[in-house]
Amino acid sequence: MSVTRHLRVRGRVQGVYYRESMRLEADRLSVTGWVRNRRDGDVEAVLQGEAEAVAALIDWARHGPPAARVDAVEVSDHPTLADATAFERRATE
Repeated sequence: MSVTRHLRVRGRVQGVYYRESMRLEADRLSVTGWVRNRRDGDVEAVLQGEAEAVAALIDWARHGPPAARVDAVEVSDHPTLADATAFERRATE
C-alpha cells in the first residue's frame, strides 16, 4: 500500500549533508518525493512509497547523517504526488 507523508525536521540539519543523505537513503528504499532546506533552518520533505519503506525513511530522518543533530521530526499525511518518479533535492524555500 502506497502512502505519502510530509516531514518537517528541526535541529542542526542544514550544512551537514542531510538532504543528499536523505536522497541516497530514499533511493535505496525506492521512496519517491523531494527534500529541501527551509529559510528558517529546518528541512522539509515529502515521502511517497510503500508504507514500510516510508516508515523506514522516517526512522532514518529521526537521526539523519552523522553530523546532524535532529531535535524533532513532525510527520503528517500529504496528498499523493501524481508525478513523482524519483526522490529529488529541491532548492531552499
